[in-house]
Amino acid sequence: MLDSDRTPWATTRAMTFAAALATGLAGPAAAQTLEWKFSHWVPPTHPLQKIYSDWARSIEQKTGGTLKISIFPAQQLGKAADHYEMVTKGIADAAYISTGYQAGRMLVSNAGQMPFLIGNAEGGSMALDEWYRPYAAKDMPGVKLCFVFTHDVATLHSKKEIRSPDQIKGMKIRPAHAAMSNWMTSLGATTVQVSAPESREALERGVADAITFPWGSLMNFKIDGIAKFHIDEPMYVATFATIINQDRYNALNAQQKKVLDEHCSAQTAGQVGRDWAKWEDDGRQKLKAPGSGHTVVKLRPEELAAWKKSAEPVYRTWADEMKKSGYDADKVMGELKQALARHKALAN
Repeated sequence: MLDSDRTPWATTRAMTFAAALATGLAGPAAAQTLEWKFSHWVPPTHPLQKIYSDWARSIEQKTGGTLKISIFPAQQLGKAADHYEMVTKGIADAAYISTGYQAGRMLVSNAGQMPFLIGNAEGGSMALDEWYRPYAAKDMPGVKLCFVFTHDVATLHSKKEIRSPDQIKGMKIRPAHAAMSNWMTSLGATTVQVSAPESREALERGVADAITFPWGSLMNFKIDGIAKFHIDEPMYVATFATIINQDRYNALNAQQKKVLDEHCSAQTAGQVGRDWAKWEDDGRQKLKAPGSGHTVVKLRPEELAAWKKSAEPVYRTWADEMKKSGYDADKVMGELKQALARHKALAN
């Protein structure tokens, strides 16, 4: 069992030559050193940069230096929405992707993005990973799934105070993913489809009036300078995946695969979700602090009930799409809710 207060790779020490011999890492079979490119699209100041850097360093250490992974942040290798294709085509050997950016793909994974479903990132990430693995090969073809996870609960941020779903009609909103897009559209909004790195400009230029985003990331992408009003409710999460080019994975030797598989687990997903969530919540606390210049709105019970009622069609839309693809949506969602309940991650 891993230290609950640290990431699984944070306490890794470089293997000694004797240990390498004992595990079969030394010698002719392990002589070739592989160098991989890992791509993500968040700024290098985002916590995922350190999380993935530590993850890569641990893999290098535990493979005796035979698998080295270099991290390329901030869309250096390609646009956020292109990261899945980048991995399938070998432009990147591995990557962090938002499943919500993959239009027409990964329909099963979108179950985790239903409004008011997931209540915390650590348990939610572990549940998502355990639940999704049997579906991954069909839902995410052409890549090797490493792990699936989520950020902390996120919400709607806007240029004016919003308390009721009735206020959404006529607004221009940048949604986090398809589920949020369907929800906002059903309420009469026009959705603005831009990735996270492009969101600040959309709000600044008036292309969008509001945005669905996690709290700390709002500040990291400097959107807090424009969106000053925030609903303090767990409206949604987004699902993400760490993926690997299948041919690159197949080319690894047995020991390298073993090490990589140990770093691609539900436990890893949970700890990544937890560490990221701490940072997101720090952002929430800063925006709530007196003198921040921001208004954080805690909904009254009847207001929250109205939002939850307004979100019900989102599930039906997803379920209809699942049926067309040959899935039993109620069964799939039931399995996810059971996993979330086991990990105490269902939203209230």
